Amino acid sequence: MGRDEHRNKKNKNRLPQTPKNQKSDGIDVEFSEELADAEDREAQIRGKLADERQKNNG
Repeated sequence: MGRDEHRNKKNKNRLPQTPKNQKSDGIDVEFSEELADAEDREAQIRGKLADERQKNNG
């Protein structure tokens, strides 16, 4: 085997960038306001503020 024979091989055993157990199914889940606690409400507020900042920046 020459030196350049190693360079042309493709690594077919590569691992995916995101593990399967961490991938999202893309479905948004709605929840009841009655069941929401203070952390849920704070997360919603932070999310809305982040959306507004993203819209204003670009």
